[in-house]
Amino acid sequence: MTVVIEGAHVVTVSGAEFPDGHVVVQGNRITAVGPGPAHPRDVEQGGERGVETVVDGRGCLLTPGFVNTHNHLYQWVTRGLAVDSTLFEWLTTLYPVWAGIDSDAVHTAASGALARLARTGCTTSSDHHYVFPREGGDVFAAEIRAARDVGLRFHPCRGSMDLGRRDGGLPPDHVVEDREAVLLASEEAIDRWHDPAPESMLRVALAPCSPFSVTGGLMRDSAELARRRGVGLHTHLAETINEEEFCRERFGCSPLEYVEGLGWTGDDVWFAHAVHLDDAAVRRIGDTATGVAHCPSSNGRLGAGIARTRDLRDAGARVGLGVDGAASNEAGSMLEEARHALLFARAVGGPGALTVRDALELATAGGAAVLGRGDEIGSITPGKLADLALWRLDGLAHADIADPVAALVLGSPPPLELLLVNGRPIVERDRVLTVDEDALARACTAVHRTLLSKAG
Repeated sequence: MTVVIEGAHVVTVSGAEFPDGHVVVQGNRITAVGPGPAHPRDVEQGGERGVETVVDGRGCLLTPGFVNTHNHLYQWVTRGLAVDSTLFEWLTTLYPVWAGIDSDAVHTAASGALARLARTGCTTSSDHHYVFPREGGDVFAAEIRAARDVGLRFHPCRGSMDLGRRDGGLPPDHVVEDREAVLLASEEAIDRWHDPAPESMLRVALAPCSPFSVTGGLMRDSAELARRRGVGLHTHLAETINEEEFCRERFGCSPLEYVEGLGWTGDDVWFAHAVHLDDAAVRRIGDTATGVAHCPSSNGRLGAGIARTRDLRDAGARVGLGVDGAASNEAGSMLEEARHALLFARAVGGPGALTVRDALELATAGGAAVLGRGDEIGSITPGKLADLALWRLDGLAHADIADPVAALVLGSPPPLELLLVNGRPIVERDRVLTVDEDALARACTAVHRTLLSKAG
């Protein structure tokens, strides 16, 4: 199938912008980008003009699809709880609720969260799933099935916790796993699901939860397993002052120093949050090309602080955006993360801390680099995969905003005219095509009520 989008303001993120431009997609690849209408030679197939779909992009902004580098999809059905709590208070409130999840609940929650992500321009999402109730069934498979149902490119992270309260950790003992069981399940997840091939729609990473919920032995073993199998590594790090205090009291060092001693820096590693870093830590993350999933909305909601996004980028770190779990960011919107990343950076660093195009880059090419997909997605470049978002900006809310990128990042959320993932339409005219949103909303409500009743 060939799709030609014409007349849009095209922001490639790789440097060029075309105020009245075109993009040609053939199959799942971008084959041409440029100013004005597409040339017939750019859409020829077998010697004939084989155009099947021409999209009128007048009044629209075309960007790469957004890349979500950190989430907890199961939390979509546990929103609105502990809304005025610190991170540790919030976790202790929510763990009893999360202990009741099962594969059906996770499939419903992940479907809802991913559908909402699609509506906010997201074409690729990671997920960090670390709660595996003993009677919950195959919850990891459930979220993978949800991603296939919705149609997003997916990087599920097989999480883990083995440091329960009886051993000085934060999680309740009944939600932690045995280290050997975790390693076995992690390898099985790679064997069953990971697709390293080009154009992959599904890649697995390993993701022990955090320094206060995972033993050093599991962190080290997971790093060794991931590198032996060629998959990425992900964990929470330096999210709060409490975590800093925990690591210094328990390990005698900062969170970054602790995990680096266990093998957790490098271009195959990315940290969620990375809020509380001193200058030396920022430099070290940059020097090792380690990635950071910046989650401004969640950090603000929990009062955790503001990450040093500008400093991390300047130091050479790979930085993208993450919505985090919906229990600490009820919106679950990638568009809001771009806006908040910009506003929070400027709140502490002045108007030059980030530009509107920096914010768009964080949401697209930055996230692609964090997930190790920078050569395939994240910019509108011939040869890359056709993951594209077409935003309508000719309505009352946006029509007279001079800069269309500012309209997207700083204005109210615009309608999403079209979302392509791997060349396939997933959203059209602000409606998800692959799932019944109304039925899904009812299912999410039912699961939410069931989980609350289980928790007592």
